Amino acid sequence: MATELAGLIRADLAQLTNDANRLAVAPATASFAELGGASGDGAFSFTQAMKSAIAGVDAQDQAAGARVAAVEAGKSDDLVGAMLASQEASLSFSMLMQVRNKVMGAVDELLKLPV
Repeated sequence: MATELAGLIRADLAQLTNDANRLAVAPATASFAELGGASGDGAFSFTQAMKSAIAGVDAQDQAAGARVAAVEAGKSDDLVGAMLASQEASLSFSMLMQVRNKVMGAVDELLKLPV
């Protein structure tokens, strides 16, 4: 059972890594529903939840970048709003990385379990 669980976790992590790499190349604009959302049977999917979180952080970063660019180009005078959006995006990314680190630590512990 532990080997089967470890295999499923490795597959989920590989899928998340591929999705993160794809997001780094092309910004995500898909919503949670477009990514597949929750399964039709109401089951929770960690992979889908992480995809949604990654897409949300990416969207927040894109919006903050657009606000900062508008201020730099002189199209907007909302410097405080742009800086707040930038800080929120930074905090969201930091939080996502902390979740990732906790998950990776948990996976390492699971893999260390005797079979």
